[in-house]
Amino acid sequence: MTRDVTASDPARSLPKAFGGGAVIGILGGLIGLGGAEFRLPLLIGLFRFAALEAVILNKATSLVVVASALPFRAGTVPFGLIAAHWPIVLNLLAGSLLGAWVGAGWATRLKSQTLYKVIAVLLVAIAGVLVFGHDATAGQPLLTGSAQLVVGIIAGFVTGVVASLLGVAGGELLIPTLVLLFGADIKLAGSLSLAVSLPTMLVGFTRYSRDRSFSVLGRNRAFLLVMAAGSIAGTFMGGLLLGVVPDAVLLPALAVILLVSAVKVRRHA
Repeated sequence: MTRDVTASDPARSLPKAFGGGAVIGILGGLIGLGGAEFRLPLLIGLFRFAALEAVILNKATSLVVVASALPFRAGTVPFGLIAAHWPIVLNLLAGSLLGAWVGAGWATRLKSQTLYKVIAVLLVAIAGVLVFGHDATAGQPLLTGSAQLVVGIIAGFVTGVVASLLGVAGGELLIPTLVLLFGADIKLAGSLSLAVSLPTMLVGFTRYSRDRSFSVLGRNRAFLLVMAAGSIAGTFMGGLLLGVVPDAVLLPALAVILLVSAVKVRRHA
């Protein structure tokens, strides 16, 4: 039987876990993400988990959030509409499933110091995507036919690698891809992104389960469950606040948070 170490480490108290999960969930919900990009620096900085352990805990929490987000959004984007766009989902999955497996393999072989550096670089890159890609509007597909198919697979692969390395859902990359490459509107893109993210994250999670660091879930079971509950509550609240906070203020603020988080994670190296 594994021992839950939460009680023995004040930095990992359950109220902090719920509050941290809720705050990050609100930030993620405001921009249509699971919040994993913001949760990862919190796990490393505030809760003092090692890089790979933080990635695995982040992915476990993100799985819960992504799985619950699809039914939360069903009132606006019905499942039937998602199913009608199954070729797009399969196109991206063709690359993202392989990318998730490869990315998880890289993460488990990298030294912690190297992984800290990789995470910091990716956080900066995601900040750029949020600023320049998330505010894109729907229009005509950038490419069509075989060119669209090939680029879709490549984009899916890159997203799968990033998702596994950071333990995130990958929506910050998938949503701009769906809007720009496939011409989907922003609301549909959010739900299609979740449909791609869920199986992609499951593949990466399965790959991580073969590494001994996976035992961090058993050692911190209560922490994980409480943070997941807080994340779901926060994501729901963030969705309600979405119509109040303008993108012109929100997106730059979130980008700054990511950049600050990248600096903090980089210092661990």
